[in-house]
Amino acid sequence: MSPKSPRDDSDPYRYGIYLRPDAQTCRAVTVITDQLRAQFGLVSAGAFPPHATLVGSQPFGAAENDVIDVVTSALADQPAFDVHNSGVRAQGIGFVYDVHHRADGTVNDDLFRLAEKIEATVAPLRRPMSSPPPNDFEPDKFRAHLSLASHDLYVRPDLHDEVGEFITELEIPVPTRFLGHNVALYRTSSPDWSGRWWQTMTWEHVFTWNLASS
Repeated sequence: MSPKSPRDDSDPYRYGIYLRPDAQTCRAVTVITDQLRAQFGLVSAGAFPPHATLVGSQPFGAAENDVIDVVTSALADQPAFDVHNSGVRAQGIGFVYDVHHRADGTVNDDLFRLAEKIEATVAPLRRPMSSPPPNDFEPDKFRAHLSLASHDLYVRPDLHDEVGEFITELEIPVPTRFLGHNVALYRTSSPDWSGRWWQTMTWEHVFTWNLASS
């Protein structure tokens, strides 16, 4: 059997378009996720590169090059913007760095509108897929964040409070703001998206868009 191309429509690929933080914030995320893996065996957040999801788990099939083309056009005049990191917060079943809000507590409209634009741009290129459910942009549910502990805690909810305390005790320094100017496309793959896919998922960087500095 010949090896399949990464763009073969039959392969189990999902795509994410992410806002990449600055290098120091990426390092802080990685230190925390590495420590959670070493101490508790949590791997889900660390299975991804540090990022804030704009859209995730997207079934683009063989349309990868089309996605690059349409997003390139959509972001041609998109300016970079400030992102505030409000620090570690409990969100859902896990823990995140909250980057959804500005320093004054209001929603970061620049980040919200960027996710909205990406959603509108790539929606026509999605294929039907239910496993796992796509992480589309939904205005009433969107909360921009950088994951620190996530899907594993569905399986081990008993660890939630202990993990939160551990993250706090790490006292990892992290910038309170960064310039949002790198948007990246990643290709993820798992042999079984229906189960605990974060234990087998791999990823590849595909493309980066650099937003214009004002």
